Amino acid sequence: MSIPVVEPERYAEQLAAKRDYLESTFATFQPPALEVFESPPGYYRQRCEFRIWHENDDLFYAMFEVDAENPKNKRVIRLDQYAVASERINQLMPQLREACLQSDELRRRLFQVEFLTTLSGEALVTLVYHRPLGDEWEREARALEVKLCVMIIGRSRKQRIVLTRDHVWERLEVDGRTLHYQQVENSFTQPNAHICQKMLSWAREVTAGHQQEDLVELYCGNGNFTIALADNFRRVLATEISSISVASANINLAANGVTNATIGRMSAEEFSLALKGEKVGRRVAEMALDGYDFSTVLVDPPRAGLDEQSCEQLSEYAQIVYISCNPATLAENLSILTKTHQIERFALFDQFPFTDHVECGVLLQRRAV
Repeated sequence: MSIPVVEPERYAEQLAAKRDYLESTFATFQPPALEVFESPPGYYRQRCEFRIWHENDDLFYAMFEVDAENPKNKRVIRLDQYAVASERINQLMPQLREACLQSDELRRRLFQVEFLTTLSGEALVTLVYHRPLGDEWEREARALEVKLCVMIIGRSRKQRIVLTRDHVWERLEVDGRTLHYQQVENSFTQPNAHICQKMLSWAREVTAGHQQEDLVELYCGNGNFTIALADNFRRVLATEISSISVASANINLAANGVTNATIGRMSAEEFSLALKGEKVGRRVAEMALDGYDFSTVLVDPPRAGLDEQSCEQLSEYAQIVYISCNPATLAENLSILTKTHQIERFALFDQFPFTDHVECGVLLQRRAV
């Protein structure tokens, strides 16, 4: 892994390279013109984690560069600032380091620091240790919360000490509305909030006009898309396997006044079986699947993409919105999905500038028979 080097003057060049890569990779599918959504070139990540490297009386934030020729070789890279991370994280990095240098209790066997911030500057800092944490640590950590205007969580083996709360509240501006999201420590959230706003707006645009029909969403996380898309549909049924994410999603539905969406804790594979009537049980019964008229499916899978059976399940819907963080697996899945569906919209969301990572959005419509 190489550490991104932010060069704002080269941003247009790196974005053009990603555009060219996608247009070349997906040319065989004859998609429409690629829509490109750019990110701020730096200070775009709202969450980051760093190892803490101790050298004699010093300590510093560190990442590791892996030798491509010998992956076992890793080089320690000292980071005093990190232009990829949000401005709030960069503000906190030297302040937190200085506090740890001045306190043996805070620094002793400190292994890792995790930052979770919001566009408004709210910050949650998790300090991970290789030792048990006691009353003295808690006393000093509470004083540090006040000094830095942050919330702190302490972690060590079999310990998790939440001093104030374990989440932040992100506010995203989407099509003139402010959407509120509880984002819990150590659970997945979109790291680039600027791009997330654009992605949600795009998803709303491509799914407009279905108020008399229903949406099914797979891998819904904390309800990121669910909340933004709810008023485009009569009803929404979203599924997610992580219990923490399901709990956050339900809190977020309430926080945004969304009353036409239901979150089911179930894997995408289990849900596919439930739709076929091959899986029964209390959770399936509570979903009352017979009452839905699904016209659209939204899927935002992990990097591994979807298996063939899941793709065939998606093919049963008139409209598919596929959000992908891995163009390679997206191309594999589209080789199946385009047998029944036509690509109507194709988007590049530059979630991670100055890295090789590319986020895509694809709208597919069922072909006329």
